[in-house]
Amino acid sequence: MALWGGRFAGGPDPLFQQLNDSLPFDYRLALQDIEGSMGWAKAIHRAGVLTSEELSRLLGALEDLRREVVEDASAPLKDQSAKSTSSGSPPAVHDEDVHSWVERRLIAMVGQLGKKLHTGRSRNDQVATDLRLWTRAAIDARLAEIAASRRALVAFAQANQSVIIPGYTHLQRAQPVLLAHWAMAYFDMLGRDAARLADARVRVNVCPLGSGALAGTAYQVDRAQLAKDLGFASHSTNSLDAVSDRDFVIETLAALSTLAMHLSRMGEDLILYGSGEFAFFDYDDAFSSGSSLMPQKKNPDAAELLRGKSGRVIGSLTSLLVTLKGLPLAYNKDLQEDKEPLFDAMHQSSLCLRAAARILEGTRVRVDVARKAAQGGYSNATDLADYLVARGVPFRDAHDQVGLAVRAAIEQSMPLEGMPLAELQKHCPAVQADVFSALSLEAGLAKRTIPGGTGPESVRAALAAAAKAVGLA
Repeated sequence: MALWGGRFAGGPDPLFQQLNDSLPFDYRLALQDIEGSMGWAKAIHRAGVLTSEELSRLLGALEDLRREVVEDASAPLKDQSAKSTSSGSPPAVHDEDVHSWVERRLIAMVGQLGKKLHTGRSRNDQVATDLRLWTRAAIDARLAEIAASRRALVAFAQANQSVIIPGYTHLQRAQPVLLAHWAMAYFDMLGRDAARLADARVRVNVCPLGSGALAGTAYQVDRAQLAKDLGFASHSTNSLDAVSDRDFVIETLAALSTLAMHLSRMGEDLILYGSGEFAFFDYDDAFSSGSSLMPQKKNPDAAELLRGKSGRVIGSLTSLLVTLKGLPLAYNKDLQEDKEPLFDAMHQSSLCLRAAARILEGTRVRVDVARKAAQGGYSNATDLADYLVARGVPFRDAHDQVGLAVRAAIEQSMPLEGMPLAELQKHCPAVQADVFSALSLEAGLAKRTIPGGTGPESVRAALAAAAKAVGLA
């Protein structure tokens, strides 16, 4: 069913239909289109277009249609008759988009009354409303999934609170850190992602319905009450902007892109730490795969897909930005291209968030291997420099002295804490016998008690606050 006609002498070319029709993807908006239609029916009833009896019949039919979609989300697709009849006539049922499907079904239920519902409404403000309703619900679902992933990070940190791993810069061993500190870094990243999505939701939650095609409806619709009926915080203030605005989609995709980037970084760490070269982690069999050729392989495919999916989500943002950049006011058919990137980005983000939590739950830590790695690479060199500073050596001089000591230790294939005191004093004259206790992993960590640091006390405080924030305390 097409929602336009009269002006045209013939039907559309089948190739144009294939290019134009959006039902294959916008069927996902069926529930939102029904919800918006219920709100609009109430609005035009208040404006005197519908009688109370007509409103009741429309709402009853829309509720029946809503239940049908709840039971089977793909009902709009199944309703299409793709095959021509034996006489070669066009398909008996062909809906251009989700709006035409809802209207056709409504007319079949209540007859001519169904044709009155679109009074004063355009598909332009209708689809903008549908998409905002869908996006609002999708953001709420992603926020719940982010919260679950953050809980998984807290649980992982709590279970491995005393485990020490090397911290890295430039992918070179730098300084020892607690594994819990590593987990809380991603906890904080996901917290910012949640805040960005919640902030985007504020601008999603504006009702464009009543804007008509571009100039506003001619009927005296109470837009404030209409917005309230649909759960929006407010209504739009400019009809030209309202029907053509997709900033709310861009903002949402930008937040999802940053989220995907963070999950990709976590995936990369999981991949590295589980490799034979690092061997800190052992992957969960349920989220790993093998090789079709090499029997010994256990591949971190789930973590790799956290990394790989990020490009897809970021691509969705780029795609829509390019689509919108040259559009004049107001509505243009190009805006039909806003849905598939958003739908896909939401779906991929959901998959990755749920998988990330499960990956963490099944990851086992090789504590001894991680500790041995933390002891290597002269990661206690900064602790030696701090030791010298505490004995009055200017930091820049201490830095140079420790650099000389590290070079000597490398030449002798021994750790700093393994050098004889006399040998160490050749490069760092201020050291005393107590230096070796200062070079232990625990001593280095214990000094970093500043808020936000990797010291055990700081990490315990951060974990307690995090657990409280996500309802685990």
